[in-house]
Amino acid sequence: MMITPRVKFSSQADPELLAAMRQIARNDGRQFQAVLEDAMSHYIETRASQQVRPEVMAHFQASLEKNRRLGELLGKS
Repeated sequence: MMITPRVKFSSQADPELLAAMRQIARNDGRQFQAVLEDAMSHYIETRASQQVRPEVMAHFQASLEKNRRLGELLGKS
């Protein structure tokens, strides 16, 4: 198994969030950095899955333009 080199960094966090992450690491018998990496990976994966693909957004924008007058009429009722 190949070990990926780690890069040190410094940041700040809410003390309660930090304590909760440290508690999770202790409860799981894992290193804090491993739990933090899992949390960051999960955040990145979740964020990527929530983004709309450009081609979908283009179709949506085209639909808005095509149906602008209908939207205006419906908004008046």
